[in-house]
Amino acid sequence: MSCDLLITGTGMFAGRIAMDMAATATEPVNVVIAGRNRTRLDWLRTAGNARAAMFGAPARFSTREIDLLEPGASAELLKEYRPKLVIQAASIQTSTVISDKGSRWTDMVAEGGLSATAVFQALISARMAASISEIAPETRLINCSFPDVVNGIIVALGHRVLCGTGNVAILSNVFAGARENVPAGRLRVLAHYQCLSPWRLAAEQRQGMPAPRVFVDDHEVEEPFRSFSHCRLTPEPAIEISGASGVTLMLALISGRPWVGHVPGPNGLPGGYPVRLENGDLSLDLPAGLSEQDAIAWNHAFEETNGLTVDGSAVRYHGRLRELLTETGSEHADGFDVADLEKVCADLGHVRDRLMMLPSRR
Repeated sequence: MSCDLLITGTGMFAGRIAMDMAATATEPVNVVIAGRNRTRLDWLRTAGNARAAMFGAPARFSTREIDLLEPGASAELLKEYRPKLVIQAASIQTSTVISDKGSRWTDMVAEGGLSATAVFQALISARMAASISEIAPETRLINCSFPDVVNGIIVALGHRVLCGTGNVAILSNVFAGARENVPAGRLRVLAHYQCLSPWRLAAEQRQGMPAPRVFVDDHEVEEPFRSFSHCRLTPEPAIEISGASGVTLMLALISGRPWVGHVPGPNGLPGGYPVRLENGDLSLDLPAGLSEQDAIAWNHAFEETNGLTVDGSAVRYHGRLRELLTETGSEHADGFDVADLEKVCADLGHVRDRLMMLPSRR
């Protein structure tokens, strides 16, 4: 049995991708959704096929029950389905950690940044990437789990990843839908995931916070916070936009069509960029006057100030996040070798469990 697209994970993010694909596909696409929650799998299959019928879309959904954390799970799926594209949307860290409160763990994420969760986000994605390298190198991988940072870890492990979804694409699509204050022209956005948090606040609270770089054609918008002051994100993960943002790319990739848009972590780069898909490959599609080197350095600087960076095989924590990990007594506060990802994930999992049992100080 084969499929065009394999979605791993049954959470809200995976569900949004499947449901929007069911409504918007214009060419036949065979989708398998894999995960361990049988009730959720049954619903996603039922709802996906219902929506495809409702909208007259040539999409078909089936499911596969499997524990993605079990050894060999990724390899088993690849051997069984030989997908053209894997959408990896499963994680051992829930995305709601960005809005949850009440424990020392949520304190750490709020103060030290989402890179506190990077190893948890990377675990299943790295396993899938390794299985693709070994079993199905023709299969493409889109990693939906914290791609701004995790995709760099995947590449450092010696594997390929096309890109992620969401983050920069949240802002680019928000701006494209609310551009009353900017001139007509091609909109390009450069944004690291850390640029999202200001847009969850009221407009008057955003000054002095990290802003994305926005270009109309080749001209940069000087004050994005002012030009798009009427835009605001939900405090929770913006799944209505982020989960949907990769659907047009996924369908274009399956059908062999070109595509232009925005993605985080293209080919393992840090942060998010405007890109172009041609012949199945992604390349940066920057405005004139902005070099690839400068765009990458701009994104890299966010994690170098506070977060996690990857240099060769060395993973390093920085800024307040490093300080917080040191305070917990973590042996990995100074970083680790990327080859030790599985061990580090287990060790930091114990730290997370302990912090979740402690009340918030905030």
